[in-house]
Amino acid sequence: MPYTGGCQCGRVRYEMDVLEYAHVCHCRMCQKATGGLFAALVGAPKDKFRWTATAPEDFWSSNLAKRAFCKECGTPLGFTYDLPDARQYVTIGSLDHPELAPVTHQFGLESKIPFVEFCEAIPGERTGDTTAVGEFLANMTSRQT
Repeated sequence: MPYTGGCQCGRVRYEMDVLEYAHVCHCRMCQKATGGLFAALVGAPKDKFRWTATAPEDFWSSNLAKRAFCKECGTPLGFTYDLPDARQYVTIGSLDHPELAPVTHQFGLESKIPFVEFCEAIPGERTGDTTAVGEFLANMTSRQT
């Protein structure tokens, strides 16, 4: 049974066969992309993900990350990296049943807003803490202002 979700107005819908890597990201790019204090995201391999109604519009927030949103209602729907094996991530809040995606990790702790007390017991890391992530992000050029 696929997991389903979409935007507020129903114009953009999706389904995914699995929910993987449910997490929150506190980085400034995710904060700005969602307009929130953090982004809550869950992913699926691209071959297990489908847009089922009108496809969303995209904004390339950097040379590496494409963010999906509905142009009619403005709902931020997710993002994917520009890599062949990258997952499609969706905002957990856009799932029809967000309770099925419990958060298991936090990223971007360097930008976590000090008064946000959320997921304190969940493990986390600063952006670029691992060598592989640091090398990947070293080539990133932000397109947000």
